[in-house]
Amino acid sequence: MKKIIVTGGLGFIGSNLIDLLIKKNFFVINIDKATYSSNFYNVKDFKNSKKYKFIRLDIKDKKIKNILSKYKPSGIFNLAAETHVDRSIDNPGSFIQSNIVAVYNLLENFKNFSKKNKCKLIHISTDEVYGDILTGRSHEKYPYQPSSPYAASKAASDHLVSSYVRTYNLPAIVTNCSNNFGPKQHPEKLIPKLIYNILNNKPLPIYGKGTNSREWIYVKDHCEALIKVFLKGKIGEFYNIGSNKNLNNLEVTKKLLKTSKKLINLGNKVKIKFIKDRPGHDIRYALNSNKIKKELGWYPKTNFSKGIKLTLDWYFENKSYYKSLSKKDIINRLGKRWLKKELY
Repeated sequence: MKKIIVTGGLGFIGSNLIDLLIKKNFFVINIDKATYSSNFYNVKDFKNSKKYKFIRLDIKDKKIKNILSKYKPSGIFNLAAETHVDRSIDNPGSFIQSNIVAVYNLLENFKNFSKKNKCKLIHISTDEVYGDILTGRSHEKYPYQPSSPYAASKAASDHLVSSYVRTYNLPAIVTNCSNNFGPKQHPEKLIPKLIYNILNNKPLPIYGKGTNSREWIYVKDHCEALIKVFLKGKIGEFYNIGSNKNLNNLEVTKKLLKTSKKLINLGNKVKIKFIKDRPGHDIRYALNSNKIKKELGWYPKTNFSKGIKLTLDWYFENKSYYKSLSKKDIINRLGKRWLKKELY
């Protein structure tokens, strides 16, 4: 049985990826430092599996060397990262540490490990590194133009990985994915925040006029793509992963409301509320994912309507998920220093 390390496996994408890897008969070692966005609720369905091991550790820690030596994985999926743009505006320093310094430490230890062991590193990144894409779609050769401290930190980590591939022949691949949604996502993000407010009869906060457009992909489709990249991807390559379908925030909220009405009775306060926009808010992200489709044969299977229904079903059936989180983190989804709390 092949062993796989997933860093950040208590998080949203990481926990969904681990679930899929276990079902595909991999033994998974989950390395996570268990911060605010990590949640043991996310792994409850497989925490007792004989194919799962959890290790609490920051990948910035030198002990990562010992874990590599002990388990000798055939693959590493690096999902350990600070990911929320609003928090990066409030505290960019933590993003530098988690998304750049920690990745450097992982690369240094993986560099030495990979000299004697056959292993592949998949570094998971974001479409935000490309910045605003007002027209068309960004392909893998498109120049990086990050707008936020978060996007800049991820761009730096992507370049670090790429430089180690070229300089040290590191067996690594970088993926850039569009906006994920689905079960187990922390409510600092738009869709789970809106669902929380729907369940608690609260207004639905939307930045500006709600016209900021994102390409939405169901998380399980993303995870399938990551495994495809691990199995068939070419070392040193970048692969965009997206749905090719864009919706702006207002459209997302209206679709969420429409689907919710079919499932539950909505409270009288569940209404769209436009609020002050965040600084430097990119207008549109859009990926060209033709490369992964043509070269690796991956295609998304879940359209937005189906994905939203699956997502709502999960949150409605797992209301205790929100109870497992700090209420402070749920309420203060957006930046604290530049937006008043009472808007939520």
